[in-house]
Amino acid sequence: MAIDSASPVPKYSQLRELLLDWITEARLPVDEPIPSERELGDRYGLSRMTVRQTLDLLVSEGKLYRVPGKGTFVARPKIEMSLALASFTEDMRARGYEPGARDLSRRVGPVSSHTAQVMGIEPGSLVHHIERLRTADNEPMAIERSNIPVSVVPDLDQYSLSRRSLYQILEEEFGLLLDAGEQTIEAGICDPTDAKLLGLSHGSPVLSMQRLSFSNGKCVELALSTYRADRYQLHSQLDPRRAGQV
Repeated sequence: MAIDSASPVPKYSQLRELLLDWITEARLPVDEPIPSERELGDRYGLSRMTVRQTLDLLVSEGKLYRVPGKGTFVARPKIEMSLALASFTEDMRARGYEPGARDLSRRVGPVSSHTAQVMGIEPGSLVHHIERLRTADNEPMAIERSNIPVSVVPDLDQYSLSRRSLYQILEEEFGLLLDAGEQTIEAGICDPTDAKLLGLSHGSPVLSMQRLSFSNGKCVELALSTYRADRYQLHSQLDPRRAGQV
């Protein structure tokens, strides 16, 4: 296949499709190097600037990644962000990844007025603040910040979260089965502290998630999480249109 100079589709966009087809059809494995900018330019009759624009786009989309001084390589496929009430641990294991967690901060303190309003609890109530770096196959994936009322789980700080999921501990140790939830996901920009933990450049795009989890109508957790946008995507099923709908 070749670049069509007469096409209204920009050359960099044509090259993007060619490279994605090539990666898919050749079934290139993760971490496989792709040809250099010069080789791609010679192969398709394009300038280095056009090739670089295409590679920059594929890197930003998470299809490729660069290693300075070594080249550009095929990236891991993105993980679909779960839209169900499941823990990170359960979700990663279901997808064939080994989940991990590193405690960044754990403390008990009074909840802010805003957070109290969101959770439907009294301002100043004591909550467990839990901040963790979540990994999949040892790769940083997300930062989770959970707020859990002490009145609901008074001794949570006595349990290690390194080998068990938070939701598993809530169910097995406190009899709290999370049976409902609300989740909001929006685009964001990674701040310098989170970027360093996630292995991202300052200002990289991220997915910011707010999740409220309930048990028997009572709010058990408010989680504020930052997910790497280069490793996650959203997917949902759409209900079919019915006759008479406008």
